Amino acid sequence: MLNRRADKLELIRIAEAVALEKSIDKELIINSMENGIAKAAKSKFGSENEIEVQINRDNGDIGIFRKLLIVENPENINLEISLEDAVKLNENNKDKKIGDEILQPLPSFDFGRIAAQTAKQVITFNVREAERERQYNDFKDKKDTILSGIVKRLEFGNVIVDLGRTESIIQKNELIPRENIKAGDRVKAYCLDVRREPRGQQIFLSRAHPKFMEKLFIQEVPEIYDGLIEIKSSSRDPGSRAKICVKAIDTSLDPVGACVGMRGSRVQAVVNELQGEKIDIVNWSEDPAVVVSNALSPAEVLRVNVNSEERKLDVILSEENLSKAIGRRGQNVRLATKLLNYEINIMTDQEDSERRQLEFKEKTDNFVKNLELDETLGQLLVAEGFSTIDDIKDSTPEILSKIEGIETDTAKELIDRAKEFHQKDQEEISNKIKDLGLDNELINHKGLTPGMLVTLGEQKILKLNDFADLASDELTGTYDMIKGERIRIKGYLEDFALSNKEADDLIMSARAKVYQD
Repeated sequence: MLNRRADKLELIRIAEAVALEKSIDKELIINSMENGIAKAAKSKFGSENEIEVQINRDNGDIGIFRKLLIVENPENINLEISLEDAVKLNENNKDKKIGDEILQPLPSFDFGRIAAQTAKQVITFNVREAERERQYNDFKDKKDTILSGIVKRLEFGNVIVDLGRTESIIQKNELIPRENIKAGDRVKAYCLDVRREPRGQQIFLSRAHPKFMEKLFIQEVPEIYDGLIEIKSSSRDPGSRAKICVKAIDTSLDPVGACVGMRGSRVQAVVNELQGEKIDIVNWSEDPAVVVSNALSPAEVLRVNVNSEERKLDVILSEENLSKAIGRRGQNVRLATKLLNYEINIMTDQEDSERRQLEFKEKTDNFVKNLELDETLGQLLVAEGFSTIDDIKDSTPEILSKIEGIETDTAKELIDRAKEFHQKDQEEISNKIKDLGLDNELINHKGLTPGMLVTLGEQKILKLNDFADLASDELTGTYDMIKGERIRIKGYLEDFALSNKEADDLIMSARAKVYQD
C-alpha cells in the first residue's frame, strides 16, 4: 500500500485516475485517502488519539498529526495539552489561547498488513458512496423517461441493465410475462424510480408499467410529442392486452388514426416493443358513458347509467355482447375500469330491468313495513326519489307536500315516523353491536357506520385484523365465472352502496393501523 518509500506523486496520479474513471471529484478521492490513512494511523498510535491526515495536493507529501485541545490542566495527554507545552512544541503556537486546537506532527510509518487493509477499506467505501451519489445526481432527473441499456446479467429473475456509467435493475414483477431476455440484449424500459439505497441498485426500471407504453407512443407519434394529442389515461395487462385513451387538442386531428399510423405502422412499433401486446386505442370524451362504450369495444353497448358522485357506471348490453364486454377472465372490463377510474358493472338489459324492479320493491317494502304506510304511498315516495327512511327524516314538510297526493299534515306525520324509527333503529343497532362482541378498534374505525358494523359482526368479522385481511371485492361484491356461468357473488357491505374506492380506502386504512401497531 502506501509507505514513506513510495513515490508520493503516485498518490495524486491515483486520485486523478480514479476520479476520471468513476466520474467523481478528485478532491473527494484525496479526502477519502486522508480518512483511510487516519484510520490506519489510529491503529498504529492508539484509537484514543484524534488523528488528522493532510495530503499535499501538489507534491503528494503526507502529514500525520495528533489533534490536541489547549487546556489549563491537561488530564488526557492523547487529547489535551497545556499552553506552555504547545508553545514548546511549535513557536507559532504562542498566539494560541485556552480552548484552541493545535496539530502535533507524528512520525511517518510503514503500514502493517492490518493497517493497510483498514485504509483500503475506508478509501473503497468512500469512493463507492461518492460514486453512488454521483449516479443518483446524474439520474434523478431521468425518472419518468425511457432509458436504454445492455442486459449485463440476470439475478434471481431480476434483470441488471448497464446504462453506461451505472447499472439499473428491472425487478421480476416489472418484466413483461414470458419475455425472453438474455445477457447482451439491448432493452428499453421506463424509469420507475431513482432513489438513494443503502446498498443494491438505485435506478429501478419497468417494462410492465402503463407509463412505458405511454412513453413509447410519445416516441412514435409526433402529434403526441408536439402536444397536439394528449394521452388521458392507460391500463395494461402486460404481455397480453392494453388500452390507451387519447384526446385531440387540435380538433382537426383524428387522435386514434394518428396513433395507429399509416397501415398501422406507429401502433405496430409499440406492439413489437411490448412483445405483441394487443393495444386498444380509445377516443376520449367528456362523457364517461361515451368513453366506456369505446373502451369496451368490440361489444356493442345499449346504454350506460352514470353515477358521477360514486364514480360508478352501469353498462347495459345484449346477452350476445356480454362475454365480449367482459373479455377473457374479465380482462376487457378490468382494463376499462382502470382506464376510466370508474367502477363498471356489466349487465344485460334483462338483469338491469330485474334489478330496478327489485330495488323499487325493496325500498317500497321498507317504507310500508317500518313507517306503517300503505303500498301506494310507499311506491309514490320511491318514485319521487326517496330511497331510505333517512331521506324522509332529513326532508321538510314543504318538500314532501309538493308530491301530488301528500298533504302538509301527512308530510309532517311521515317525518315524525321516520325520526322515531331512526332513533329506535340506532338503539337496536348499538345493542346488537355489543351483543355481537365487536372489538373497539373495529367499532371506532373511521368510515364504518353502525349498520355496517352489525353486518360485519354477523359475518364473524369482529376485529380490525379480520377486516384488514379482506379484499375490496369481498365488501362490494363481484362477478365470477363458475362452470362457464357468470355468477354474482354478494359482498358483505354490498347493501350499503360502497364504491370500490371507498372499500379500498376502508381496508387500506385498517391495514395501516394494524401494521403500525
